[in-house]
Amino acid sequence: MKAVALVPVYNHAATVGAVVRVLHSLALPVILIDDGSNAECASVLDALAAEPETSLVRLPRNGGKGSAVIAGLREAHSQGYSHALQLDADGQHDTEALPAFLGAMRDAPQAVIVGFPRYDASVPAGRLFGRYATHIWVWINTVSCRIRDSMCGLRIYPLAATQPVLDEMPQQSRMEFDSEILVRLDWAGVPIRNLPILVCYPPDGVSHFRLWRDNVRISWMHTRLFFGMLRRLPGLLGRHFSRRR
Repeated sequence: MKAVALVPVYNHAATVGAVVRVLHSLALPVILIDDGSNAECASVLDALAAEPETSLVRLPRNGGKGSAVIAGLREAHSQGYSHALQLDADGQHDTEALPAFLGAMRDAPQAVIVGFPRYDASVPAGRLFGRYATHIWVWINTVSCRIRDSMCGLRIYPLAATQPVLDEMPQQSRMEFDSEILVRLDWAGVPIRNLPILVCYPPDGVSHFRLWRDNVRISWMHTRLFFGMLRRLPGLLGRHFSRRR
């Protein structure tokens, strides 16, 4: 196994450096994906990319988190890595849990390791309750509860299993990507392992979630997945009952 960390970045100049330092402390090389950041953040990323074990993929314009993650996954695969740890650049995730995620990767190298958040008091109520609609749709579309939380930005992908799914799925460029890729990996039979992760929302944090735009895109994504699930329903039910025996 050869793992790399992917950090999609869009105007996170104040926090991305600390995230990279933590990843380097775990002996992880880092691929930064600049999703059309402003000049200040681009300068910070250039300086980080000059450090050992750090590379930078720069997208020509802001295309959304999904576009940045896809670019990072393809770059990691082309560089010969077997696994990619995706971590947000805003510092919301408790990085002390990362060794447990890497340990789970070593124990189950064929699985996707997915974080499910444990929030502190800083979480906005609207963000907390709004996630449950997506959880329910994901459970419907996988005919299971195998995915505890499909929206968490911390996960580890097995790249050999992920690339064929990326090639076949519609190129979702924004916030809906995190959920769709997990549903499609589950459809492909890739095992899912869920690990808890503490998530905080700093008062000066940068969020790029746009309530109306992203909720419309997420709703359309769930609708498409629902009809895809109907075509796969016999096989999904067969998996469910075979695991119960």
